[in-house]
Amino acid sequence: MTKIDRTRAAWPQIAAVLMARISDGTYPKDSKLPSVVQLAAEFEVANSTAQRAMEAIKAEGLTRSEAGMGTYVL
Repeated sequence: MTKIDRTRAAWPQIAAVLMARISDGTYPKDSKLPSVVQLAAEFEVANSTAQRAMEAIKAEGLTRSEAGMGTYVL
């Protein structure tokens, strides 16, 4: 479990962790990110919170989604 500050909104914190993992190579180019369900479990948040974090990093141009296939690092 990855801990987040429960006194602040969770999704920006999760998005920041994901961006850091992309930056540091934990998730290299073209790698598949964990699913929303997996992220929700890792951070102990609702699926909708994890989904919002994934949408935020996609909006930053860091990932692409393929319907039924997953989300990949650009």
